Amino acid sequence: MKPITLDGRSLNRAQVAEIAHGAPVTLDAGQMQAVQRAADFLADQVKKQEPIYGVSTGFGSNADKLLGSRRVRHGMPGAAETDETVLEELQRNLIVTHAVCVGEPFAPDVVRAMLAIRINTLMMGHSGIRPQVLEALAAMLNAGIVPVVPRKGSVGASGDLAPLSHLAIVLLGGGEAFYDGERIPGAEALARAGLAPVKLSHKEGLALNNGTAQMLATAVLAIEKLEDLLDTADLAAAMTLDAFAGRLRAFDPHVHALRPHPGQVHVAHQLRRLLAGSTLSDIAYHLVPKFRSWLPESWSDPEQQALSFDIGWDWVPLTQRHGRERFYQRFRPFRGGKKHQPQDSYSLRCIPQVHGAVRDALEQAKRVVDIELNAVTDNPLLFPGLEGAKEIEDQVVSAGHFHGMPLALAMSYLKAAIPVLASISERRLNKLVDPATNDGLPAFLIGNEDGTESGFMIVQYTAAALVNDLASRAHPASVYSIPTSANAEDHVSMGANEGRHVLEMVEDLAHVLALELYTAAQALDYRRDMINAARALARASDAEGLATKVQGAPLPGHADRAPFLEEVEGLRRELAESAEFEPGVAVRAAWAALRDAIPFMPRDRAMDGDVATAVQLVKQGKLLSAARHSLL
Repeated sequence: MKPITLDGRSLNRAQVAEIAHGAPVTLDAGQMQAVQRAADFLADQVKKQEPIYGVSTGFGSNADKLLGSRRVRHGMPGAAETDETVLEELQRNLIVTHAVCVGEPFAPDVVRAMLAIRINTLMMGHSGIRPQVLEALAAMLNAGIVPVVPRKGSVGASGDLAPLSHLAIVLLGGGEAFYDGERIPGAEALARAGLAPVKLSHKEGLALNNGTAQMLATAVLAIEKLEDLLDTADLAAAMTLDAFAGRLRAFDPHVHALRPHPGQVHVAHQLRRLLAGSTLSDIAYHLVPKFRSWLPESWSDPEQQALSFDIGWDWVPLTQRHGRERFYQRFRPFRGGKKHQPQDSYSLRCIPQVHGAVRDALEQAKRVVDIELNAVTDNPLLFPGLEGAKEIEDQVVSAGHFHGMPLALAMSYLKAAIPVLASISERRLNKLVDPATNDGLPAFLIGNEDGTESGFMIVQYTAAALVNDLASRAHPASVYSIPTSANAEDHVSMGANEGRHVLEMVEDLAHVLALELYTAAQALDYRRDMINAARALARASDAEGLATKVQGAPLPGHADRAPFLEEVEGLRRELAESAEFEPGVAVRAAWAALRDAIPFMPRDRAMDGDVATAVQLVKQGKLLSAARHSLL
């Protein structure tokens, strides 16, 4: 993979993702001069014995403690001798005492992203770290050393102190790391990679662990996954729309021009593209037959005898049309799978409004993340040579850039958005399996002639469980600050929890969308095959032949028999003259990719393997890739 240059000013989300997945880094030579300048400035101020927070003072609530040139405890009985200065001890102790996270380690991609982000912010030259420490961090990253960083322990101000200490402690030869897939002591990982531990100088411990790298890394990787999942959600919705033979006018551009939220306009456009070429969507409602259970006498044609279903319509008698004559002059008096109504349910009709709002939440998160990627987030900030500066306090400024609230609130927004997208997906899935709402498809999308089959019933249960779990995790951590450091840090962001939650929630969103696609493909098979079976029958028979599929027909000899057959003939002609009914080109491509891996389910079978495959198809982007390729 091509190396990515870090200069503190131009890092983007795509580059972080590349580094997370294995790309090496290089450090911009010109910017390293700014890093050296800040380090030299700080060393000079230390020689002048200026009081500088985190350099010659303690940290947090210990900020009022000025460090002396020698240790008071050297006079204590049994005190150990050391060649480490008090200022060096301060920085080392900061790292070793702050590496106290708990829980399972973050995946390597998260840790690599953290390392890249931390190096990049320090490259801006306002932190006082020496160039050789950044070079050591880059060497550790490029050597494939992945510090063990447990997931829980950051409150998001002063940045991600604890997890970033787990990163830095390996650089000092402590902690643990993964190397060649093996979890080993940090010192051993450095040795195997041919690297030496680093001894920290002025402010370098503070520079290494004072920042927002964990919450930012999880946010970047969550956004990377969400971008494709939002497109996948649109694809799943489009497949479900075709399976319903849905109505598309709600997605017309002139409609969305009247409420032009960017995400909403984008989703409506996407749905029109995905459903282009569909002859199922917007089909005349009377052409859509309803499912009926297969019986031995259902079909006489040898080819159609192989079908696993029967079809039918209900005829509207002449006596029930009073006051509706104009309607039945325009539409044929046959009730099949589709109700004649001008609108679909919200989970279909309002896809642009719901999916679009989630997209807008994602865009806000991307805006915040893009700023944060090239921001300085440690403390204090160094401004060597600042024009007009008279005192050290003018050039070494204690501020609050480590506070993660910008990221925390952006992630809170996404945490609320993810269950919304999962919920509308589950509602569409539920409509597909419920015979009261699936517009004439079989109950639970299975024939169930003998009453022994459950079909896709429990798929909806799993989706419901996932949505509930997502909703229960959507509570914003950012609204619940718990003070730390003896109330010196009396308001924190909890942004690390928010970022971690979002990254974890994205996984379950992928599961829900996979379940919808799996179910929608089954429904689409039934819908397409049922309508095309009606078309084939219309082409192969006369009105009397098609009339066998119509219930409520007047018997031979009845006065209404002749007008009934005339109306059936009109239906037959319309079906026979129609082209074969197919989903949209992009939907068809995604359906074909899914069917290459998961066959149609005509009878109950073990579904765990199907579900696992559907999840992998979504996570690997294979269905989305097939749909996108078809649109080129």
